[in-house]
Amino acid sequence: MAKNDLIGGALFDQYSNKVNERMDNPLFRGEIREDDAENLNADLIVADFGAESCGDAVRLYWAVEKGTEIIKDSKFKSFGCGTAIASSDVMAELCIGKTVDEAVLITNIDVEMAMRDNPDEPAVPPQKMHCSVMAYDVIKKATATYKGVDIATLDDAEMVCECARVTLSTIKDVIKLNNLTTVEEITDYTKAGAFCKSCIKPGGHEDREFFLVDILTDTRAEMAKEEIVEAATTDDFASMGIVGKLKAVEKVLDDNIRQMLQMDGGNVELLDIKDEGENIDIYIRYLGACSGCSSSSTGTLYAMESVLREKLSPVIRVLPI
Repeated sequence: MAKNDLIGGALFDQYSNKVNERMDNPLFRGEIREDDAENLNADLIVADFGAESCGDAVRLYWAVEKGTEIIKDSKFKSFGCGTAIASSDVMAELCIGKTVDEAVLITNIDVEMAMRDNPDEPAVPPQKMHCSVMAYDVIKKATATYKGVDIATLDDAEMVCECARVTLSTIKDVIKLNNLTTVEEITDYTKAGAFCKSCIKPGGHEDREFFLVDILTDTRAEMAKEEIVEAATTDDFASMGIVGKLKAVEKVLDDNIRQMLQMDGGNVELLDIKDEGENIDIYIRYLGACSGCSSSSTGTLYAMESVLREKLSPVIRVLPI
């Protein structure tokens, strides 16, 4: 195949040298037979996967060592374009030496990155990323075959970006955790939308159930509602029941305190909450390194009490036991 791929008169981005080399001289194309697997004291696994959108298909062979689940050998047969051959060849190589559970963690991004000449330059045009996705999917099929389970049990998440294999829950979590406000930020954090771009907004080359623009809008709306609920909860802390108070205090500890303590090998356990006239006393126990730290009764205690007073009630006292 030529260095550049012409489709419909449009000149696509250049392929990496590694991709061109793997197209013409794949290292792991072939098959593993039963006697080959037996010689390696291994079980033979054969898995097929096809991409309906482009007509490409790949067959993956694994020789999985008995007792260790280590993939001793891996080969493929690919039916389709040169990019599918190159992606499948690299995918087969990445599997060798890994256990089945390790191999199923290989993503299409891992395959594409392994085909790059330069870490900062894509190995294939965005429109060809589906070939590395196919390689990723056949690994899942082989894993499901080996384990005797349905492939759906290995990946039941709602996929938003097929190119980067980024799920709906991942995108929503990243938006909330990092307070993202633009689609460009989502792409920077997750790689969703960085390749074929059909998941960014309606009108791309593929119809999709989820689009980044809508996910961002909906998630920001959820965050606004959560802030309203949290504010209402904070204002009413004194009138909550004991369960409500415990949950509210645990949330503040999780969001603002525990991470700081855990960085130094410590933690804090919430023991009890009592209304004592004008004060609300919160009883805690330091754990790990915090239990013997001199600042646990001074600076750390003061910081914890200040945060709880700011977030929940100015009459809170924190009492270590």
